[in-house]
Amino acid sequence: MRKQIVSEKGAPPKGPYSPAIVADGPMVYVSGQGPVDPETGELRLGSFQEQAELVFQNISVLLEAAGTSWANVVRVGVFLADLGNFAEMNEIYRTYLQEPYPARTTVEVGLPPKMLIEVDCIARVP
Repeated sequence: MRKQIVSEKGAPPKGPYSPAIVADGPMVYVSGQGPVDPETGELRLGSFQEQAELVFQNISVLLEAAGTSWANVVRVGVFLADLGNFAEMNEIYRTYLQEPYPARTTVEVGLPPKMLIEVDCIARVP
């Protein structure tokens, strides 16, 4: 069960995220994932879109291995080397997540050279 929490006294979300989520059941905590090629274990450095899609695919595999999916994600942390990629990240994000969107934090951070995105998440395991 995932339930979106929105307060009439608070600001509404301005993007694909929920202000808060309540979830029940066991949880899986996915560490920050970068654009690592699953076959070579090396960073695959390409365009922002290529890196972001690989990151979300890598998380998909981990969620599946834990017995869950993006549909059960309750919190996402997105770390961008450049907030100029925020809109493009949102478009890719929307292909993996649906309403009610998880709670989310997106920040600009220093990442290893040429790495443009890292993502972590928490999901319930049904």
